[in-house]
Amino acid sequence: MLALVKVGWNENTCTERIEEALADALGTAAFDVIYTEAALEALCAAQQGKQGNIVLFALVLPKGGMSLAYIRLISWLTGHPQCLRGWSGAVIVDGPSELFTKKIGRELIFIANQAGCAFPGKPLVEATGSLYNFSTQARLQGVDKLQAYKNSAAALVQKTAAFAACRQRGLPKEAPPRRLRILVLHASSRKTSNTLLLWELIRQAMGSRVETTEISLRNGAVVDCRGCSYEACLHFGEQEDCFYGGVMVDKVYPAVGWCDAIMLICPNYNDAVSANIMAFFNRLTALFRKDVSAFSQKKIYALVVSGYSGGDLVAEQVLDAMTCNKNFILPPYFALIETANDPQSIMQRPGIRERAAAMAERIVENN
Repeated sequence: MLALVKVGWNENTCTERIEEALADALGTAAFDVIYTEAALEALCAAQQGKQGNIVLFALVLPKGGMSLAYIRLISWLTGHPQCLRGWSGAVIVDGPSELFTKKIGRELIFIANQAGCAFPGKPLVEATGSLYNFSTQARLQGVDKLQAYKNSAAALVQKTAAFAACRQRGLPKEAPPRRLRILVLHASSRKTSNTLLLWELIRQAMGSRVETTEISLRNGAVVDCRGCSYEACLHFGEQEDCFYGGVMVDKVYPAVGWCDAIMLICPNYNDAVSANIMAFFNRLTALFRKDVSAFSQKKIYALVVSGYSGGDLVAEQVLDAMTCNKNFILPPYFALIETANDPQSIMQRPGIRERAAAMAERIVENN
């Protein structure tokens, strides 16, 4: 089934444009319209345990960008961390200005994911007030910006439906069993890193059920992107190469091709990923441009440990870079977020071994 969750329709907003986009995207498909948390709760309870359901969150923002309906929605989702298990999701955000559409879209994806919802790569369509963000697509498609917006919304719905159907079917019965291949990337010191210690707990819990390759990006091993032209980046990417070469070309690019999933080890540095992980995001563009569809079959996971707070900001940064931009699948509960400051203090966190074991089981089950 398809649930269309409309947010902000009763907040003095202009809904004409998003209604047009939804009409084109949904066509003659059957769907239930949800306006309230009570209706969503009833629907989730009725569909509990079922696979293949789709939730399309459609948000229209008021002037100023702060929607009370949206705040109520994310508050409810946060308080019901199992409500969207088995669901696949997508998000459309329509705003009156150039601000807030990406911020709110990626935050909603994170919160819905923490409630059990999976997302295909590029699950967000955002329409800014001027629709300037559709200028390139409009030029490439030979249409105006409004039509490019509608086309993107339609493509998102079709992609999410195919993704949900694939999740429901699972692996073909005749497919030979194979261990999940996980590429683990970090830029941390084993002597002091609580995040690496957390990964060790998860790795031990998974045991021989997965195959892992670990690459360290520490000590300036990854030079950040120099901003080549599109043509130059595409040229290097077609050869699985990059202008700067180095560990990205020698080790990371082949490992990305080999893996089924990437696990990012992300200690919180000033409420962001480390510089080397950010450089990885940027340098991955060359390989991404070679074959966009290949990334759409791979999953992204993250371990985030903060000394004080802000782990959700780092997790959102990861999903924004890897799922919203680089097309990786966001599996349910993709990030394990913890707080630990002093070296090895992660081991003293109450229930840490149980949470690590649960994360390990989710990763294996999502193979």
